[in-house]
Amino acid sequence: MTKRLKIALLLLCSFPMLLVAQTKQKELEQRKRTLMEQIKQMSALRQQQSQQHRTTLQQIEAANEKILMRTRLIQINQQQANLLSKEIADNEEQLRSLKKELDFHKGEYAKIIKQSYKSKSAQNRLLFLLSSESFSQAYKRLAYMKQYVNYRKEQATLIQTKTDKIKFLNDTLVAQRNIKNQVLDEQRREQAILQKEKRELEQLAANIRLVERNYEAQIRDKQRQANAIDRQIQHLIRMAIIDANRKGKSSTANSSTSDAEVSYVLTPETRKVADSFEANKGNLIWPVVKGYKSQGFGVYYDPVYPELQHYNNGVTIATEQGAEARCVFQGEVSAIQSIPGSNKVVQVRHGNYITIYYNLTDVYVKKGDKVKAKEPLGKIFTDAHGKTEMKFFLYKNTTRLNPEFWIHKM
Repeated sequence: MTKRLKIALLLLCSFPMLLVAQTKQKELEQRKRTLMEQIKQMSALRQQQSQQHRTTLQQIEAANEKILMRTRLIQINQQQANLLSKEIADNEEQLRSLKKELDFHKGEYAKIIKQSYKSKSAQNRLLFLLSSESFSQAYKRLAYMKQYVNYRKEQATLIQTKTDKIKFLNDTLVAQRNIKNQVLDEQRREQAILQKEKRELEQLAANIRLVERNYEAQIRDKQRQANAIDRQIQHLIRMAIIDANRKGKSSTANSSTSDAEVSYVLTPETRKVADSFEANKGNLIWPVVKGYKSQGFGVYYDPVYPELQHYNNGVTIATEQGAEARCVFQGEVSAIQSIPGSNKVVQVRHGNYITIYYNLTDVYVKKGDKVKAKEPLGKIFTDAHGKTEMKFFLYKNTTRLNPEFWIHKM
């Protein structure tokens, strides 16, 4: 094994923690790039909307979305900075330890050189062998001399290895400090932007309080619409399950059954689809090609009146004008319905899992169609203000699920 190869192997074995840290940094960097892309898409989509004709509620929602995204980005920057600080501290400690080891090996090597100088002549070494009292003692003295030479070579190799490690760590520390400074600079810029966006939101909230009745009316109207949509979707799911079970001649197909008791009766084929859908939890594709999550699942607080809670049964996705909804997994279209006073809903069955795509205008499929992942289902509605949003719901039978746990990086 060559000297260079030995040094390379020693360096490789000495820095497993560095490789782990680099992996974490890459993961954070990937998350940051994804978030930056979402912020970029958000800005582009918001610019498509008419600023003059936005409702007060839409302005508040837009400001709140920007603040949420920016806050997430700052959190990732902070995680990166903390990780870099830990890496730098660990590497500095390792550097101090390596320097101590290097000083020790240099001291040992100096002793060897000094001893070697005292007995440097070949005559001394020969006399040392010839003065042996027996062949066995001469052999042992010869072996000792060889070991001494080998030990000297090993010390020289160790000194070179430690020196290479120290140089590598010094270079790493310089790079890490530069990266940390860049992250901190970015953190300061993002904090400044965040403060500006918060001031804009506060101004909007102050303006709204001057016309509270108008804002409250918008909130009540939006909540009524959301409640009506949720009731329609629950009814649609229930009827689709009952219809499927009746066609399968199941004894559970009873239209008077309560929501809690209604569930699909699975055949071996539909069981296979359901198992495959479940196995892909966290890796399902987005229901749009391009867009971002404008409102997450579950409870969220009103930006003007924090004591007021709202609830979202699915996730709301903002996208570009003319965008299409696409199926997130293979399945069968189990229902299509127009909600009174609103737009169309497409429901796709995946065994006993159901995905629902709401706020479509043109629908490209019909009930009973077999659909594949990424297959377009319909065009997403764009309102008079240029806002293009789709609500995406996920159910297991009649139990609602959080789509954020199922769609990849939602």
